[in-house]
Amino acid sequence: MGRILATISRAIVGLLFIFSGLIKANDPLGFGYKLQEYFEVFHIGFLNDYAPAIAIVLCTLEIVLGALLLLGFWAKEVAWGLLILIIFFTFLTFYSAFFEVVTSCGCFGDAIPLTPWQSFSKDLILLALIVIIFRQRDHLEPVILNKRAQDLISGFIVILSLGFGLFTYNFQPIVDFLPYKIGNNIPALMVVPPGAPLDVYEITYNLKNKKSGEEKKMTDKEYLKSGIWKDTSWEIVGEPVNRLVKKGYDVKIKDLKITDSQGTDYNKELLENPYYNLIVVAYDLSKASKNGIGDLNALAINAAENFNVRTVLLTSNSAQSAEEYSNQNKLVMEIFYADGIPLKSMVRANPGLLLLKNGTVINKWHFHNLPSYEELADQYFQNN
Repeated sequence: MGRILATISRAIVGLLFIFSGLIKANDPLGFGYKLQEYFEVFHIGFLNDYAPAIAIVLCTLEIVLGALLLLGFWAKEVAWGLLILIIFFTFLTFYSAFFEVVTSCGCFGDAIPLTPWQSFSKDLILLALIVIIFRQRDHLEPVILNKRAQDLISGFIVILSLGFGLFTYNFQPIVDFLPYKIGNNIPALMVVPPGAPLDVYEITYNLKNKKSGEEKKMTDKEYLKSGIWKDTSWEIVGEPVNRLVKKGYDVKIKDLKITDSQGTDYNKELLENPYYNLIVVAYDLSKASKNGIGDLNALAINAAENFNVRTVLLTSNSAQSAEEYSNQNKLVMEIFYADGIPLKSMVRANPGLLLLKNGTVINKWHFHNLPSYEELADQYFQNN
């Protein structure tokens, strides 16, 4: 019975670890942003600059452990690795859920968002399965007995897993799960569609009888239905508690506000432009690739001179630092400002480029694989 449970657990855990690792390795920069949230919670912000590297290593570790578990290679070492990793993850998800410090663990990236308690429950199940595997670690049989073949296959898995994370970090996710993916219309994702369900809240009042001193709690519905509000001997004390009881339509883009240096709203003008326009995104100019910025500036010059295509730069820097940066690098782009969180979601690069038309994301690029001006002109601008 024990071995049957171990076999089932081995299949579930192995596949889940590979899936989880691949989902996060598809977007290691996004996983790195999530790690930075944890670093801030535990006051180890000095690791922030290393978050992408740590993310790639963790994703690689998950994929490799999952694959080796399914293959039965290095059974004892893999069992120990899985146990240590799941104990670590279970602690993190419990801490996030109990203290409400990180709203989403990022276990499956942006593909499958989980609440902290859902993440913790998932990790508890995995912990139970891994304990079964750990107890049966001496009986896990490899699918290939030849040691040299095991070493070669294991090395290939490590190289492939690590290479996948490095590739997506340098050239954008293979599959984009973010709201700014190619084909999405940004303005449409910023509003609630007509007829869509709205959030339903329940208000709880603390009541106290001025004569008897009796106290009770009632929801807003109970308060109105009972008619207690007509009785002047009862009064509401303290602040009512507002609780979400039913989640309505979730607006995909809720935090994007583009302004100029004076705070004037430019969302409509920039996001509903009926012509092709280039949006350069550099959430932090101090860390942006200077070569990438230079290449984008050259694209902007050619696009403006030959096709009157507008190019703007979005950043979360202060107006003063952005202007200084623009002057130092002789930028021809107009500069606008937005919060860093939506900018990080627009394109996983610093800087990155979006091609918009009527608010729809026509294409997007990492600064490592920018198109040439000729490619943009032939494919898009000549049909503007």
